[in-house]
Amino acid sequence: MDELKADKQSGIHGISEQSLSVVIYSLTIVVVALVSFLIYFPQTLSLGKIDVSMLPKLNAFINGTCACLLSIGYIFIRQRKFKQHKTVMLSAFILSCLFLVSYITYHSQAPSTHFGGEGMIKAVYFFILITHIVLAAVIVPLALFTISRSWRGEFAKHKKIARWTLPIWLYVTITGVVVYLMISPYYTH
Repeated sequence: MDELKADKQSGIHGISEQSLSVVIYSLTIVVVALVSFLIYFPQTLSLGKIDVSMLPKLNAFINGTCACLLSIGYIFIRQRKFKQHKTVMLSAFILSCLFLVSYITYHSQAPSTHFGGEGMIKAVYFFILITHIVLAAVIVPLALFTISRSWRGEFAKHKKIARWTLPIWLYVTITGVVVYLMISPYYTH
């Protein structure tokens, strides 16, 4: 009985709830700080003349693919196809990590691109961009907690947080594509 209690306190994979939270929030702070730094100081980590001009298009493709995978994962869970749900959602998470690497690579090598639209479209663009950026930062810990809950077999907690994670993650992936489509005419190559 004491062994079961100790296992429950330390978590299924030997990490306590508090340690898991520290890891997830620390990782979130590092990711958000790095992305923020590169947005405000683009090309700071430039490695020379590396052609990264195709990365925004790749990033939009990855975001669109993630949106599709998240939607398929939702359908699978509603159909109680747990194995397929897990596979598709893990694929979405891996693609999101690939997106992050590509996004960081692009912003470390390329100058900032400024939206050139005027009037109402500029206000719409900035509304979408700002909500996208804020929710992209929010989705990092949400996605990590959601995945860790499933990984640890804490399905009641997984389901509870996934109700928030899915719509926010979908919004971030869809608006990522929208932001790309709106700013793509202003990229310099």
